[in-house]
Amino acid sequence: MSNPPPVHTSTTRPLDALAAAITVVLCLSWGFNQVAVKLAIHDVPPLIQGAIRSFGATLIVAAWCWLRGIPLLSRDGTLAPGLAAGAFFGLEFILIYQGLAYTTATRAVLFLYLAPFFVVLGTRIFLPADRFGLHQWLGLLLSFAGMLIAFGVPTPALDPRQMTGDVMMVGGALFWAVTTLIIKASRLNRVSSEKVMLYQLVVSAPMLAAAALFAGERLAHIPSALSLGSLAYQTVWVVSVTFVVWFALVVRYSANRLSAFSFLTPLFGVAAGHLVLNEPLTPAFAAAVALVALGLVLVNRAK
Repeated sequence: MSNPPPVHTSTTRPLDALAAAITVVLCLSWGFNQVAVKLAIHDVPPLIQGAIRSFGATLIVAAWCWLRGIPLLSRDGTLAPGLAAGAFFGLEFILIYQGLAYTTATRAVLFLYLAPFFVVLGTRIFLPADRFGLHQWLGLLLSFAGMLIAFGVPTPALDPRQMTGDVMMVGGALFWAVTTLIIKASRLNRVSSEKVMLYQLVVSAPMLAAAALFAGERLAHIPSALSLGSLAYQTVWVVSVTFVVWFALVVRYSANRLSAFSFLTPLFGVAAGHLVLNEPLTPAFAAAVALVALGLVLVNRAK
C-alpha cells in the first residue's frame, strides 16, 4: 500500500510551477533594479532614491487599496508587527545603500545574500514546521557556491572602511531575513499583501529621508529623463507591484524556499548589466547559473 501524499501548510508548502515562474520574474525585475539604481545615481544619490520610491509607492499602493476597497484601518492586531516590519525594512535599505559607499559591489552581493541562511536559521525558532532537510541544506549551499563562482571569493578587507561596509551588508541581510520572518510568523500573514507593504513604506520613507539628510545627500541639479525613468521603474514596478506580489507569496509558501530563490537576483543583475551597461560576463557565469538552478531544485523538493 502506497503512502499518502504529504500535506503541506502555507508554512512548508513548496513552490508550484506558477509560483516558481512568478518568483523568477520578480528576481529578474530586481536584477534590473540594480541597473536602474546605477543609471540614476549620478543625478539622484542612493538614499534619496530610496526615500523617493517609498514615498511614491505609498501613494500608489494606497490608491490601489482605495479603488479595490481593501480595508487599511481596521483593528486586526497587525499594528505592532507592521511597525516592526517597516522599521527593519527601512534599516535594511539604509545599511545596504550606505554599505555600498564603503565596500565593493562584489563583496556587497556576497554578504547581502547571506539572507537566505538567516531565514532558514530563524525558521528553526519561529517556524519549526518549515525546517530544512539535508538535501535542502545541500541545495542552499550549492546556490551560494554558484554565487561564489559568479562573483569570486572576497579577499580579506585591508581598508577599515571596507570592513565597515561588509558589516553593514551583513546587517542588511539580517534585517531582510527578520522582515520576512515577522511577516510569516505574525498576524501580518492574515491581511492583504498591500497592507503589509504599506506598513513598510509608511515607516521606511521618513527613515530613508532622515538618513539621506544625515548623510549629506542632496540633488545638485534637475535629474535627466533617464534618471526619472529609472526612478519610475523602481517606484511603480519594483516597489508598488513586485514587492506586493512577493509578500503575498511569503504568506502562501515556505519562507525558506522563497528566500533561496533570491540567489537568482544578483545573477540577473549581472546579465542586465551586460545587456544595458555593456559590463563584461566572465566564463564562469554559466557554471554559476547552473549551480544556482540545481540548488533551487533541491531546495524546493518536498520533504
